[in-house]
Amino acid sequence: MTSSELWTRAPADRYDAEEHAMSSGAVLDPTLDFLAELAGDGRALEFAIGTGRVGVPLRMRGVPVVGIELSEHMAAVLRRKVDEDALPVTIGDMAATTVPGKFTLVYLVYNTITNLLTQDEQVECFRNAARHLTPGGRFVIELGVPPLRFLPPGQVAVPFDVSERHLGFDTFDLVEQILVSHHLTRDGDDGRYRRGSSRHRYAWPAELDLMARIAGLELDLRVADWDRAPFTEGSAKHISVWRKPA
Repeated sequence: MTSSELWTRAPADRYDAEEHAMSSGAVLDPTLDFLAELAGDGRALEFAIGTGRVGVPLRMRGVPVVGIELSEHMAAVLRRKVDEDALPVTIGDMAATTVPGKFTLVYLVYNTITNLLTQDEQVECFRNAARHLTPGGRFVIELGVPPLRFLPPGQVAVPFDVSERHLGFDTFDLVEQILVSHHLTRDGDDGRYRRGSSRHRYAWPAELDLMARIAGLELDLRVADWDRAPFTEGSAKHISVWRKPA
């Protein structure tokens, strides 16, 4: 059994509306350009494809896309956008589920590797990517850098969004490398807020590189964003690309 927390129907149905900013052209266009270039003339496999925020428009770019998704409810939202023949989705754990064929690109975006709450499962996710890749194919992860530099001694929480309709902050278990994202979301104008939380296992870029090496992959590229800005000590996230040797 995976340690990932399962998306149920209500949050799956709200997901696209709550993440509408992540579906804007300013965010998606460079993402799609980056992924389409790596896929080339081959096929792409998206781990944790969710509602298809990236997979559906990538397919519209001409890249054949296949998905793996743990939540049937998230996949049901995707299915309202595109049918199974056009974009096949297998329900299962991204660390263990396999699909037929080989791919020039496997990708995992928007911090979703952290949904796997143990190091062993994250290593298995890399191994699963490697077994699906063609020689020379690439595995891409988009992941935030753990913001521990913002934690003074004794503090365990870091805010990541403070706005009129949403308050978000992360709390950290520094021993187990677990963070909990807490959300207070204002749905209407009656002053009431909906509370939610999710657990994640954070990992450093160097730790991911070791996972990749265990899986037989080698680092090909690391940049700070989809526009390929240089990755520096001040970068809040990274896009990392590992290559399966030919």
